Amino acid sequence: MEFTRKKILMIGGIILGFIVLLFIISILWPKKTVKPAYLVIWGTYDEATAFNEIISAYRKQNGNISIKYEYKNPVTYEEDLLRAYAEDKAPDIWMMQNTWLPKYKSIITEMPQTLDKTLPFTTFKDGFVDVVEKDFSDNSKIYGLPLYVDSLAMYYNKDFFNSAGISAPPETWDELIADVAILEKKDQWGNIQRAGVAMGTAENINRATDILELLMMQNGTQMVNDARTMATFDESTRKDNETYYPGRDALRFYTDFANPSKKTYTWNKEMRYSIDAFIEGKTAIMFNYSHQIPTIKARAPYLNFGIAAMPQITGRNFDVNYANYWGLVVSKKSKASEEAWKFMIYMTQKDVIKKYLEKTAKPTARRDLVDWQKTDLQLGVFAKQSLSAQSWYQIENAKIETIFSNAIDSVVLGSATINRAMETAASQVNLLMKPQ
Repeated sequence: MEFTRKKILMIGGIILGFIVLLFIISILWPKKTVKPAYLVIWGTYDEATAFNEIISAYRKQNGNISIKYEYKNPVTYEEDLLRAYAEDKAPDIWMMQNTWLPKYKSIITEMPQTLDKTLPFTTFKDGFVDVVEKDFSDNSKIYGLPLYVDSLAMYYNKDFFNSAGISAPPETWDELIADVAILEKKDQWGNIQRAGVAMGTAENINRATDILELLMMQNGTQMVNDARTMATFDESTRKDNETYYPGRDALRFYTDFANPSKKTYTWNKEMRYSIDAFIEGKTAIMFNYSHQIPTIKARAPYLNFGIAAMPQITGRNFDVNYANYWGLVVSKKSKASEEAWKFMIYMTQKDVIKKYLEKTAKPTARRDLVDWQKTDLQLGVFAKQSLSAQSWYQIENAKIETIFSNAIDSVVLGSATINRAMETAASQVNLLMKPQ
């Protein structure tokens, strides 16, 4: 009995001593505290409802993180953003257009190395469609994560096609030219009453320069050199032992639709703005992005229109499409950049980003969601085109858009030849690319 009592006391003493030791350690050992973080996100074109559910779910898993999304006017977005940086009020996360990395790389931060295992570069590269790596990474460093990838597609008036006996939208530019001749309506004096397609000018066509740049890239134009130091879209190339200028040929093809002396003439600078013209039945075809779908439906709920893939060059065994989209980036001024990146990685996971895409009706940027969207009557075309969507290195996208618009106008107005217009455009872009 005595032995048993001693044994119990000994065990009790050991346990008590262990408890005391744990208490002492808990006091002396430095505690690892989780610092709270407050993240502000700026975006444009998306209302807060697109993010509320995702933010709420993330906060349930990360109670120390507070996240607020703020919608900004797209007209003043860049100006507001730069002012916020200057006043040390920049958001932690903001939406960046896919051509902006050259312009704003110095004020955003790449994904920290501490998250390399969470999102390895190979996963980033293979998980998103090809254009994303080109636009949001540099030297194997990730600078942003996209929420979607949009691309130019063909909007066409089904009633006009049906009346003209055209059973399917054109798949190539040659087919489009043939269809335009049937679809257009002119009076006895040759005045355009209904255009076959909205092409040829700059000022009254939405995203005119995107259409031109797509034609250039489809035609094999190398827009800038490999070192990204000089514009090359006006340079010649050789094919079948012949020298030709793919960039100039693309400009000629585009502007011929606004040239009265050409058979393809179907548009001019007096026409209504392309989106208005399509909605009002003044043109049978226009080219635009998926975000115009709700605009058209709201303004013309009974318009019988379809969306088809962008025409391609006859005989080409691969497609080239034009990308235009936005992604999330982290400000260098953020005091919680790692937490910001963690949220961005979370948001672009497959099951999470689906919620955003469902809310916004936008085409996926993730390769593994293309099949999920490709049967959608509205977004299917855009989802499939994301796989072949391309972009090009633009040092200053807004200024380049003006340069290309001026090139189009100079040809249409007759103030410059095709050759001169492209030479001038290349020279002006090279000035932008010159080291300051």
